[in-house]
Amino acid sequence: MTDAPSTDAIMVITNLPDRDTAVRIAEVLVEKRLASCVNVLAACTSVYRWQGAIETAQEVPLLIKTRGALYPEVEAAIREAHPYELPEIVAVPIGYGLPGYLEWVAAETTKQPV
Repeated sequence: MTDAPSTDAIMVITNLPDRDTAVRIAEVLVEKRLASCVNVLAACTSVYRWQGAIETAQEVPLLIKTRGALYPEVEAAIREAHPYELPEIVAVPIGYGLPGYLEWVAAETTKQPV
């Protein structure tokens, strides 16, 4: 693998309780240019410990491609619309990727002049 290009790209992951809420959050993030693309995945089963009990829930995962510089705004937008008391919101740096794709992520998350 060659040296990684300098990139600020990250993937933010969160889970929602239903598809409608997931799509609504995805659309808001892309519309506000806080994400270049959001994948709304198929529902999955999550098993976790919450307030001392083991819980099982069906959730809809989101994979949000954005820039690290926008993480605070992305987190705030998710928290504002998320129904959970303590939502999973984690960011993973994208160290390697197709340069053209990473350039597209950066371009689509840059505010355009009005």
